[in-house]
Amino acid sequence: MQRILITGGAGFIGSHVTDLLVAAGHEVAVVDNLSTGKQEFVPAAAQFFPYDIKDRNTYELILDWGPQVIIHHAAQMSVQVSVGDPLLDARENILGSLNILQAAARVQVRKFIFASTGGAIYGDEAPVPARETDPPRPESPYGIAKLAVEHYLHFYHREHGIIPVSLRYANVYGPRQNGLGEAGVVAIFTEKFLAGEQPVINGDGLQTRDFTYVGDIARANLLALSHPEAGSFNVGTGRETDILTIYLQLQKLTGSPQGPVHGPAKPGEQRRSSLNYELAREVLGWQPQVSLEEGLSQTVAAFRGR
Repeated sequence: MQRILITGGAGFIGSHVTDLLVAAGHEVAVVDNLSTGKQEFVPAAAQFFPYDIKDRNTYELILDWGPQVIIHHAAQMSVQVSVGDPLLDARENILGSLNILQAAARVQVRKFIFASTGGAIYGDEAPVPARETDPPRPESPYGIAKLAVEHYLHFYHREHGIIPVSLRYANVYGPRQNGLGEAGVVAIFTEKFLAGEQPVINGDGLQTRDFTYVGDIARANLLALSHPEAGSFNVGTGRETDILTIYLQLQKLTGSPQGPVHGPAKPGEQRRSSLNYELAREVLGWQPQVSLEEGLSQTVAAFRGR
């Protein structure tokens, strides 16, 4: 059993990670300001603190609670928001992370697992699927901030001995998603279909993403706990799926009569994205287990249940 603090643990991805940690018998505390997360997503066995990662009380909580491991998911997660307000993104994603890291260094945290991005960190020039050895060239403040934190983790590893594991997520989808972020299209389309409304596809719908089920993402965090060395790992399926295909599959699963409608393309939107996960398979023993078809079906069932 380990003593683990998870930031953003009431959010979409973080709450699934929290569920797995509790089920595995770890002692877990969740820090979340509930800007997008929901307290009801936090299992009763986990302690909950409604704090912001930028605030002094989060810093002091880490000093008082003394976690052995920190799993850091709290973030401003919208690429479009970061483009419109880079300062806001930097305050949340860089300064907030540094607040956590400073406290982690004070209490000699053994390991820091960071929710990074694969979808936004490599940029349009990278091969598809991208590998960890491909040079990251993020084209948004969001991707730039995530890469900056990875560099800061290298510093804290060298100076303070904290073992950093950066998990570069693909485009995560699944139950509890709130429609924000790059993979929010699954939640947005599903909610609109179930409400009898018309979803709109941005542009021609042929832009691709690597859609990865949230349960598989959570499992990568659990496996990273036992990895003894620093590293950055892609966590995706290696499969490209275009937005139009997602639309048509969700339309079928929800039984909606609403056919595809196209709107303007998003300025500067990345055209293709997919992640090679061979390193995660070789080193962490991780690979995706939930197919896109199964994951979308489980997502729609969960949204109906809400």
